[in-house]
Amino acid sequence: MAKTEQEIASFGLIGKNISYSFSKAYFNNKFASMNLVSYSYENFDLSKIEKFPALIKRHNTLKGLNVTIPYKEEIIPYLDSLNKKAQRIGAVNTIKFTKDGLKGYNTDVYGFKKSFQPFLKESHKKALILGTGGASKAIAFVLKELGITFKYVSRNPIGDQIGYTELNKKIISSHTVIINCTPLGTSPDTEAKPNIPYEFLTSKHLLFDLIYNPVKTAFLLSGERKGAIICNGAKMLELQAEKAWRIWNY
Repeated sequence: MAKTEQEIASFGLIGKNISYSFSKAYFNNKFASMNLVSYSYENFDLSKIEKFPALIKRHNTLKGLNVTIPYKEEIIPYLDSLNKKAQRIGAVNTIKFTKDGLKGYNTDVYGFKKSFQPFLKESHKKALILGTGGASKAIAFVLKELGITFKYVSRNPIGDQIGYTELNKKIISSHTVIINCTPLGTSPDTEAKPNIPYEFLTSKHLLFDLIYNPVKTAFLLSGERKGAIICNGAKMLELQAEKAWRIWNY
C-alpha cells in the first residue's frame, strides 16, 4: 500500500556520472501526476561507493534508492539483506528501506525480460553479452530462464569469457542475439560503440542496447544498416522503475 502524501518521502539514484539519468525526471513527473507533493527524487553522484553510508546518514527521509553503473555489485556489502532473486543474480539495482535495514532487489531482470521477449524469434538461440558488469548479470539470468545460451564478451576476458579480438564471422553468425551492457555510446559520446565486426550482422540478428539516450546508439544504427532487429533500453527502464515503485510501496 502506498504511503500517504502528507508524509515526507525521498528517493534517489546512486551511481557515478549520472546527470544523464532518466530516473529523476521520471519519478518526479510520476509524483506530480499522483499529487504526491511531499515526495522527491534526486541523483546522488558518488565518486566511490565508500561514501554510501554517509549519504544514508545525511538523508533521513529516504525510503528507496535505485542503483546504476558502476555500483550494482559494489553496493551489496552495504546492505542488510537481499531478496532471493537479487542474491542469485549477484547484482542490485533497487534498495528498500525497511524496519530491518536496507534490502536489495533486482528489477532489471523484470524490465529486460518484458521488453526483450516480444522481439524473439525461433532463430534466436544463442547470444553474446557485451560487458561483464552488474547489468550483464541480470541479462544472463533472463537468458538462462528463456533457454538462450550465451557468451560474455569482455575487454579483459577471464574463464570462459571471450575477448573482442576473438569475434569473427563464425561467432557472429551463430550468435544471433547481441546485447550491449556497456556504457559505450551513451550521450554525449554518441559515436562510441562496442568493437565487434558489424560487417557480419544480418537480418537474422537481434541487437538490444541497454542504453536509451540516444534512442539509436551507434551500436544499434550499425545493426539497423545490416537489417537487424534493434531495441534500446527505454522500455526496460520504465518497466524496472515501475517494479521498483511497487517494491518501495507494498
